[in-house]
Amino acid sequence: MTLIAFLLALALFLTVIGLMQPFAQRLRLPLTVVLALVGIVIGAGALFLLATPLTDAFNDVARSVLALPIGSEVFLYVFLPTLLFQTALTLEVRRMLDDWVPILVMAVLAVVVATFVIGFALLPFGVQPLPVCLVVAAIVATTDPSAVVGIFRDLSAPSRLGRLIEGESLMNDAAAITLFSVFIGSIVTNSEIGPRDILDTFLFNLLGGIGFGYVATRGALVLLSLVRVDRMASMSISLATPYVIFIIAEQVLGVSGVIAVVFAGLTLNLLGPSRLPPENWNYLTASWEQLAFWAGTLIFTLAAILVPRILGGLTLVEVSLIAVVIIAALAARAVVLFGVLPLLTFARLSPKVSRPYKLVIMWGGLRGSVTLALALAVTENPFVPPDAQRFVAVLATGFVLFTLLVQGTTLRPVIRYLGLEQLNPLDVALRKQAIAVALQNVREETSETVKRYGFPPEVARGEAKAFGERLDKAVREAEASEIRDRDRITLGLVTLAARERDIILDKFRERLITETIVDLMLSDASRLIDRTRTGGRLGYMRTASAALAYSLRFRMAQRVQVRLGFGRPIHNMIADRFERLLHTQINLKELHTFTNRRILRIHGRRVAEIIHDILERRGEEVEQALDALRLQYPGYAERLERRFIRKLALRQEELEYDTLRADRLIGPELYRSLSKAIAQARALADKRPPLDMALHNREIIRNAAMFRDMDDKARDQLAEVLESYFVSPGEVLIYPGEVSEKVFFIASGAVEVETAGQTYRLGRGDIFGELGVLGRRPRRARVSAISYSMLLCLEKTRFLALIEKNPELRAVVERSAAARRLAAAANPPDPPAAES
Repeated sequence: MTLIAFLLALALFLTVIGLMQPFAQRLRLPLTVVLALVGIVIGAGALFLLATPLTDAFNDVARSVLALPIGSEVFLYVFLPTLLFQTALTLEVRRMLDDWVPILVMAVLAVVVATFVIGFALLPFGVQPLPVCLVVAAIVATTDPSAVVGIFRDLSAPSRLGRLIEGESLMNDAAAITLFSVFIGSIVTNSEIGPRDILDTFLFNLLGGIGFGYVATRGALVLLSLVRVDRMASMSISLATPYVIFIIAEQVLGVSGVIAVVFAGLTLNLLGPSRLPPENWNYLTASWEQLAFWAGTLIFTLAAILVPRILGGLTLVEVSLIAVVIIAALAARAVVLFGVLPLLTFARLSPKVSRPYKLVIMWGGLRGSVTLALALAVTENPFVPPDAQRFVAVLATGFVLFTLLVQGTTLRPVIRYLGLEQLNPLDVALRKQAIAVALQNVREETSETVKRYGFPPEVARGEAKAFGERLDKAVREAEASEIRDRDRITLGLVTLAARERDIILDKFRERLITETIVDLMLSDASRLIDRTRTGGRLGYMRTASAALAYSLRFRMAQRVQVRLGFGRPIHNMIADRFERLLHTQINLKELHTFTNRRILRIHGRRVAEIIHDILERRGEEVEQALDALRLQYPGYAERLERRFIRKLALRQEELEYDTLRADRLIGPELYRSLSKAIAQARALADKRPPLDMALHNREIIRNAAMFRDMDDKARDQLAEVLESYFVSPGEVLIYPGEVSEKVFFIASGAVEVETAGQTYRLGRGDIFGELGVLGRRPRRARVSAISYSMLLCLEKTRFLALIEKNPELRAVVERSAAARRLAAAANPPDPPAAES
């Protein structure tokens, strides 16, 4: 086939595909079903033209269609990486991280169950040995992600449930192809494989693919960062990434290229938005969406052309075996949906899935391009016996046709029968409320526009009357609908969390938030949306409070600083926390305005007041956390606030120059010069002020009464050796019986001391732990933090040397210790009650 003929055929296919999309929407059928029918018609038509002498004039056209270079390598190496990478690139990865357990369990377990159920269901018929049966089973075990996503969008399913199914559909491609590779290898080498061999190979492919995909994408991100301002260059690097990863994984490392590409897409999805400017990231994802559409539709149409050739001479036995595959596949899917999902729900790893949704998921498990591509790979493998090639090709192709032509065409009636097309009563009531509010706003805006344009009064009155009747009807329906305040509050808070996410993205587009902080804040906002949907007001407050807590990573960095003296990670995290809290505080003020402007109109004054109260309590928690940091690092928050104002002013200046250029008041040369100056100023403003822990230690020591009599040189020396220790409420600092190794000075916050049956509190400027060090005995007290506190720690040897050199400090420490002993002696613990 000549290059010109190939290009012409490709252009015709793209034209047909473009026309089929609106046609599929008009028929209300999945696009994959329509494309499969088109491909089958084209393939059958080409075979017919070659078979009949009446149409010899069209034989060259028929041969061109059948001679298209559509082998399995084209499917697996050209189309498949694009499809997998784009699907992973567009998933809501941050919101899927909380659901990674059920996604992984459903993806891997569903494929394994389906593979062995189908494989052992075919074995008793004695047509082919077990490895061949398992190859068929692995091929048909994977669902088509695009079909599943389309189904759930049509259903308006809960977002978390949709993410579970999207993630499972993507990951089961990787799992199925990995199992396929294991079983086809057994056939090619004519060797037996046991369960241990399958498990070892599967884990090697899985873990190797994950590791290589992640590492390689981090390398690609370095390249993307170098060309981040050029969207064409960024798109070029991202386009090369999945192909390089897939080929190296498969041909060099011998791990799963599919899994490597999937995790490459997930990694870029997670880290890419903070590495590229928002407009460049939007361009990149939009370009990938178009590429994936072409790849997905072409692979489906081209694969469908082969169907008539594969199914030629179909026998009754083969039809019976296809029926066995269908029944076994549905049974395996039911085992996962009705057996495994309830267990995950019981273990609180997955949301509850209703029976209608399970039925739709089971019936909507369409198979598609991946299944056909793998079946084609078997037919082209010279090491697979011809009878096994036909067995695999016929069963896989027949099963795909059943899912598309039977399940795909009947899916919408099934959905309608189960009542899943209808909105629930709460959504119906909310829809009426939203329509009433929207129409009121439209009337006001339209009235102002009519006056401004000076339309004749009689025309305006006629339209106003008709619109007023519609508005009155909408208001009556809204007033008649009943929504409980609790539900209104939940809906309002979900809207509020979604708005917070939009505010964060808007500020990132305006270069007011750095890449690191936007990642953290977007994760917080996504969790707010999810937890509020399931937990209501309480879920919102708990999630907002949890976002302020110190993470395990923070505590580990803190211990690294305390034990190894490496403080850079903890310094960066504290600076990130400062910036994150400041932006959250600003966002909360905007959310109050949004509540008055939007939520008040839809949900009413009472709900708006409750939401204002929730926002105020959240604001108090943020302010408390921020104040704790301000006490520990005075002046740093002010520097961050000044930096934010500088960046805000630069953004406003940039918008002014854009307006001047749009109005032709400045030319392109002057505009480029001004934009370059803005970019340079922004680069300086993006640099965060350093958080100098030693500097803040000196400020704290200088202001502490305990160290007031020390000279400046001695205080500076002390600041250099003191270690900062950040603690949260409830954290135990000293246990009874411990050997005394450190002394603690309270820079900010408070601790509670329990000793000899007594409890007392120490605050800023106090010292504890010195009694054990001075007395050289194990500690007798239990000390725990009762607020976020900043402690300065000094090792025993340095503390003893310090008080030896500074008699005044020794006197202060001894007076403090003596006062505490006197207090303990004056207030002995109550004796235990005598037994009766």
